[in-house]
Formats: sequence, C-alpha cells, structure tokens
Amino acid sequence: MFNFEKLEVWRKSIEFADLVYKLTRPFPVEERFGLTNQMRRASVAVSSNIAEGSSRSSKTDYSRFIELAAGSLFEVVSQAHIGTRQGYLKEEAFQLLHAKRRRTEPNAKRIKVLPHERPRVTNLSTLNSQP
Repeated sequence: MFNFEKLEVWRKSIEFADLVYKLTRPFPVEERFGLTNQMRRASVAVSSNIAEGSSRSSKTDYSRFIELAAGSLFEVVSQAHIGTRQGYLKEEAFQLLHAKRRRTEPNAKRIKVLPHERPRVTNLSTLNSQP
C-alpha cells in the first residue's frame, strides 16, 4: 500500500470522483466532450494530485500539489454551478456535490515534514473538518 492510500483525504477524493461520475452520467450526449468531460477530469485530478504530491520530498512541492488538488475541487464546483443552471443537475444533486466537496477539500496547512522522511499529513481526522 502506498502512503497516499492511507490518507483519509485521498479516500474521500476517490468517493468524490465516483459521485461526479454518477451525477454526470445523465448529462446530454452533446456534453460528453464538454461539461461532462471537464467535471470528470477535474474530479479525478483531485486524488491524482494528492497521490503525486505524496511522493515529493519537500514540504513546498507537496504543498503545491495539495493546492492543485484543492483547485481541481473548486473547478468541479464551478462547473456544477453551470450544470445546474443549464438544467443538467438538479438542485439536490448540486447540494450533495457541494456537501461532499466540503468533506473532501485538502488543506496544505496540515502538512508536516520530518527529517529524512516524505511529507505527510498530520492529524488526518481534522483534515476534512471544514464546515
């Protein structure tokens, strides 16, 4: 098992991507290469950046990947607003996605680097504790 697979935030980001795939399945066929693809790619990028960042040997590098993961998460929310306004997502689905986003959001401030170790997240139980 890789270190990132032990991170609660990584597991939640996988669940978030699963939800995005589920919610975008009924989007119109003409959005397959548009909004559907954008939302899915951004949701996958969250867990991918967390995983890639965990392999970095400096706090700065790891923090940058965590920031990228958070940015991808925000992209999905922005795109979900568009999907809702276009009638592709119902309000309940949007609220579910938004609630899941709050529980998934990575936070670079909780990263600690120990000498001769890879960066790791401290206190995983509070990593996703934003309201």
